[in-house]
Amino acid sequence: MKVGIIGLGLMGGSFALDIKKPFPNSEIFGIDSSSKNLDEALELGLIDHKIDYKDLNKMDLILISVPVNNIFGLIDKVLDVVGDNTLVFDVGSTKEPICKYLKNHEKRSNFLAAHPMAGTEFSGPTAAIKGLYVGKTNIICEFEKTDKKLGKLALEIFDALKMKTIYMDPKSHDVHVAYVSHLSHVSSFMLGKTVIEKEKNENNIFDLAGSGFESTVRLAKSSPNTWTPIFLQNKTNLAAAIDEYVTNLNLLKELIVEENDEELNKILNNTNRIKEILNKK
Repeated sequence: MKVGIIGLGLMGGSFALDIKKPFPNSEIFGIDSSSKNLDEALELGLIDHKIDYKDLNKMDLILISVPVNNIFGLIDKVLDVVGDNTLVFDVGSTKEPICKYLKNHEKRSNFLAAHPMAGTEFSGPTAAIKGLYVGKTNIICEFEKTDKKLGKLALEIFDALKMKTIYMDPKSHDVHVAYVSHLSHVSSFMLGKTVIEKEKNENNIFDLAGSGFESTVRLAKSSPNTWTPIFLQNKTNLAAAIDEYVTNLNLLKELIVEENDEELNKILNNTNRIKEILNKK
């Protein structure tokens, strides 16, 4: 199988590593806007060859892994050259904008809108790791708009990676990820901002920060080039999520200031249920 990967960072590079296990005869071709990333991916063995857009018609599968604001012009360059038997899918964290953009595209059936719930706080080719996709939930939107044969190929690949596939319409997808993914990043970035602004002595942050702070602020290490466009593309849903989050923070502050230990303990206990929900995974 010939696999073209556009965007050779964490997601693209890790897919290159993971696809080789169930499909050992895969040949990986890479494109990246950064020549440094492209050379690095080649040196690390993430890809076998560099490739130009004009040669994408030779691919069986094309993965697009770029910041969500960059996909719009890029997807046209891809779909304009691929043949009927090439599957094209993205791994972006927003789905409604790209699905709307391709709604009337003559090669819409070549495209699959996907969002693997996988990732780390690191970026670039060196961030690629084996097993990133294995066992993760993969959200597919508008599956019925993808060619049946190509859709079947996609599911075979996702199954081979032991991914759990679920289906969702693009609008619902963007609402749900605003809460379970995007808000987590907002919270982490703002916690980091608050501490940096309050603790002027960086040594205090380093010396006093425990594992709780480190794990909570981990996502603030994520690439701003990735997350700025995600926040902006999903601004309506994310703004609603932030409003609800701020309401809960203000409630918590009020209970602490009033020393309302009974109600505070009740809220914390109710929220403890999150461990039961997450333990089901």
